[in-house]
Amino acid sequence: IEKRQKALSLLEKLPKESLNKAVEYLETLSQNVQQETVNSSIVSNENQLIEIIQLRLSPDQKKCLDYLRQQNETGKITEQEHQELLNYVDQIEQQDAQRAEALIQLAQLRQVALKIIIDEFLPNKLSV
Repeated sequence: IEKRQKALSLLEKLPKESLNKAVEYLETLSQNVQQETVNSSIVSNENQLIEIIQLRLSPDQKKCLDYLRQQNETGKITEQEHQELLNYVDQIEQQDAQRAEALIQLAQLRQVALKIIIDEFLPNKLSV
């Protein structure tokens, strides 16, 4: 508050020519702060999208899923294991849908082709 009051006091003492320059300088500072805020927001959004894109099952979940798939293929799966397998399939499908949406949003945010984003985050896994 003291700094603002001091700045206002100094502005009131300036002659008209200097006041115009001071206002232009303050406008430039304000625009820089606004741009920094926008840039920070973009980086934050990009980081959130990247987290979604990179989200995968934990190693323990992957190991369990592999076991359940093997049990299913050999016909030795119990009803409880089958339900657990279906739950994993649902979870993976949901993550894939979220990942696809995040890839699209990241491409839009960066203003690049979706293929560029896919190649960056999912190399050799998808082709558009």
